Amino acid sequence: MAVNASDTTRPDQPGRPEPDPGADPAPASAAGSPAAGAAPFRPGRGWLRAEVVIVLALSLGQSAVYSLLSLAQALATGPLSEQTAALNRSLRPDPWLDLLYQLLSITFALVPVVLVVALLTLTAGTVGRALRDLGMDLGRPLKDVGWGLALTMGIGLPGLAVYYLGRVLGATVEVVPATLDQHWWTVPVLIGHALKNALVEEVIVVGYLYQRLERLGWSPRRILLVSALLRGAYHTYQGVGPGLANLGMGLVFGEWYRRTRRTLPLVVAHTLIDVFAFVGYALLQNLITT
Repeated sequence: MAVNASDTTRPDQPGRPEPDPGADPAPASAAGSPAAGAAPFRPGRGWLRAEVVIVLALSLGQSAVYSLLSLAQALATGPLSEQTAALNRSLRPDPWLDLLYQLLSITFALVPVVLVVALLTLTAGTVGRALRDLGMDLGRPLKDVGWGLALTMGIGLPGLAVYYLGRVLGATVEVVPATLDQHWWTVPVLIGHALKNALVEEVIVVGYLYQRLERLGWSPRRILLVSALLRGAYHTYQGVGPGLANLGMGLVFGEWYRRTRRTLPLVVAHTLIDVFAFVGYALLQNLITT
């Protein structure tokens, strides 16, 4: 029999339902709180649009705007082949202060990744489910690492070829992957930067963006194109060649996620590609000439 809530309220606490004496008590977790969490949040289209805009404005969308402006400025300055883009620079002259700033830079850059995992948790119901939806859980580590290695070889070598072709054609600036001074912590910090780049790009531009745009009803082809264009855009500070190379990488990675729903192999591949570039250059910079 349906009972109106107003018929079971306590006179001393208006609006609070009187518990049913015959009902089973709610299950409790180990901490004493109810075990069953709230139902997953079902955001409307307006919420999703605003959420995506805010997340991108705080992360790689912002990077894309600055990168395109940097390319425009470089084109206005002179030939791209005569210009340089330096990555992973020293932030302070003092080695210990530089290390601190490097670690803070990596840490704060990962905050948007934590944010999107939290937002996906709202709609998934649990953190575990959100990570599984992203393909970032550790349920199949060997397979994910294996595919990551395969993607590294399939993307890394063509990307390097496009870079050097761009240099020959004058459409790419000279990219200096690492200009950190040589310290005992240089290689670990460069590996940290590589992992940070991989997590930020693959979790946000692939896993998160795909899921949110799917909820908005976008077609797979449209999502793939937008994701790849965004990836290409925030690399245009390196010139036209790297922008196109990363657009191609975005098409491959985006299609991989659409077919497999796994982001972890993309993180592995991206990390390895950047480690080879950053650490390899740092160790061999005296032998490398462009």
